[in-house]
Amino acid sequence: MTDTGAHRPQGGLDEETRQMVVHTVRQLSKRLLTKKAVLEWDRGEIFPEAAVREMLSPEIGLQLLFIPEAYGGMGGGAMDCCVVTREMSKICLGVGTAFFAIQLGSDPIIVGGTEAQKQKWLGAVAEGHSLVAYAVTEAEAGSNLASLKTKAEPVIDASGTLTGYRINGSKQFISTGGYADFVTVLAQTPEGPTFFVVEKGTKGFEQHKGEEKHGIRASNTSPLTFTDVFVPAENLIGDVPGRGLKQANQVFGYTRLMVAAMALGAGEAALEGIAIPYAHERVQFGGPLSEKKGYTNKLIVPHWVNLKAAAAHIEAIARRLDSEDEDLQVEGSIAKLFTSEAANRAADDAMQALGGYGYISEFGVEKIKRDVKITCIYEGTSEIQQNIISTFRWKKTRKTKGAFYEAMASGLDELHGECGQASCRTMAACARTLNRTIDFAHENRLTRHQQVMFALADMMAHVEVGESMARLAVKQADETTLATARVFASTCARLVAEKTRLIVMGRDVVPAETADQFLQSLDLPVLEGSYRGLIDDMDRIADRIFERTS
Repeated sequence: MTDTGAHRPQGGLDEETRQMVVHTVRQLSKRLLTKKAVLEWDRGEIFPEAAVREMLSPEIGLQLLFIPEAYGGMGGGAMDCCVVTREMSKICLGVGTAFFAIQLGSDPIIVGGTEAQKQKWLGAVAEGHSLVAYAVTEAEAGSNLASLKTKAEPVIDASGTLTGYRINGSKQFISTGGYADFVTVLAQTPEGPTFFVVEKGTKGFEQHKGEEKHGIRASNTSPLTFTDVFVPAENLIGDVPGRGLKQANQVFGYTRLMVAAMALGAGEAALEGIAIPYAHERVQFGGPLSEKKGYTNKLIVPHWVNLKAAAAHIEAIARRLDSEDEDLQVEGSIAKLFTSEAANRAADDAMQALGGYGYISEFGVEKIKRDVKITCIYEGTSEIQQNIISTFRWKKTRKTKGAFYEAMASGLDELHGECGQASCRTMAACARTLNRTIDFAHENRLTRHQQVMFALADMMAHVEVGESMARLAVKQADETTLATARVFASTCARLVAEKTRLIVMGRDVVPAETADQFLQSLDLPVLEGSYRGLIDDMDRIADRIFERTS
């Protein structure tokens, strides 16, 4: 049997090997995943099965990245998978989703499978024989896994021996569901939710036509139905029923971090791959758009800063997943919430940056805009992430009596002592304001209101992402990264001030005098001081992005 406390394997590749895999992905854009092919798949809503299977072939073998070495893989860690997933999503988020589906479908086996199950099923994936799907979501359950309707009833023979299970139910929105060679399906047993492996062609298992979608049209998203589907007992992942939720929870931090990496890649493709080159080439009113500071500072720089901050946070969490025995669920949720929303906004303004051309399919940016929206939805919507973040961080803050965010603030104070140019003092003030606002919301019973919790989640996400950005800036200490940290700290300070006022003043249950006294006790002038030099910093970043000399 598997260890019930197992987590994803730690470790990862060396930098040289990782870059070899990245190089392989980049080469695919010149042959297998060309811009012409990607646009054709999108236009025709075609799942490029042959191309995806070629990516798994012995000649390429991208799936080896996430499979442990013991089962024929490379043993890549979270950092490796983030980097490669990000690179794949720069080419096409639809194809990136198909690749991610294989990782996601394999995760219950990696985390919870027996040795024999890992040898059999992960070995098949490593050999390039299998597309895999993760069959969890249901039409009525969504992200609430405890509300599963799909049932798995034990089948007992005449001697009283358990021979297998009979599965009945349906699944919705399953990536690669229509083409998968096997699926890892979560079903309700008498002992609780349990993962099973169901193979393509099993009697009663139907893989239906793919949905017509707004974006990621190069991926397949299909409903699945199970009608008296018999699976042998050895297909119960981990051999012990009732562990499915635990197994799913063990990988949420990882899988949501991967979605963040996918969103990051798509957002970078919109900005760095399309909008920034276009601004160099497009001449308006006597000069290229790249020289128009209002244009660059409105449509490009804020999103470039947010994506750099997102990247800093994703990399920091990936390193922790590769070195710590923790699932980091909240950190994964923060990465997904912040990055997916930032990338969605970046793609929207990248379309605006191209004007009419942004609306034309051949330029590619409108496809990215349609594609990237899904990252705000799958693996748990942004609102689900806000619920998770605010609930768990509120409880942690109360449990530690404020020590969690105070430790973060103290660490930022120390960083300010090392480098006074990264706005660490502003970020520390943001963390302390957040800390006190959590206490205020708790003491005044405001945490019962979901909008308050959503506001807290936005503050929490920005503060934790901002800390990662500040740490990176102090470490690198170059002019552009320091300016990026300062601009992001200003963004964070404005958001924290705004959300704090909303929480404190937004409900009549708090007496006006109490609200006013609390707001006056905060260090809001420090937050408001973050405006100083903001436009100059944005100009510095734009000078770097567009290689401007003046």
